Amino acid sequence: MVVESAEEQGLLFTDDVSPLPSDLGYRGPTACNAAGITYRQLDYWARTGLIEPTVRGAKGSGSQRLYSFRDILILKVIKRLLDAGISLQQIRTAVEHLRARGTDDLTRVTLMSDGASVYECTSNDEVIDLLQGGQGVFGIAIGGVWREIEGTLAALPSERADEPAAGATPSAADELSARRRARHAG
Repeated sequence: MVVESAEEQGLLFTDDVSPLPSDLGYRGPTACNAAGITYRQLDYWARTGLIEPTVRGAKGSGSQRLYSFRDILILKVIKRLLDAGISLQQIRTAVEHLRARGTDDLTRVTLMSDGASVYECTSNDEVIDLLQGGQGVFGIAIGGVWREIEGTLAALPSERADEPAAGATPSAADELSARRRARHAG
């Protein structure tokens, strides 16, 4: 069996999913809205390394994390696994596996679970085998989640990684820095 890298293989289902610019990101509240999670969950998962923003990480007080489409896809999958009663430890293992797997062929993956473990299925036969073995209780078709998030994010604001945060103009930052210096010097 020959295994192709994600770049050689290309996007599957190109009529159903669209590639997104890698420098396009969504702020935390937007990511929370699209994934159906709280900001507290998002912050905790970022601080513990479960899912970190890949477009732009937090760099000190006042900086804004930017989450990619793929990050939000993983957040939504995490939420669905949590809702199904999967432990955070099992979810961490599944997320690490999805990260290592790459993006381009995620749309053909169905995650199945028996409530304790998470299994990856990439064909109908694998899903059927898992169900016949009595192991599969529920499944998450990542391609369906992908299309759902595409629809949600189409109506939500995004920004480029190289854009300054809204309201943080260089002059405003310089003014704040000058006030801080004056306060410390005086």
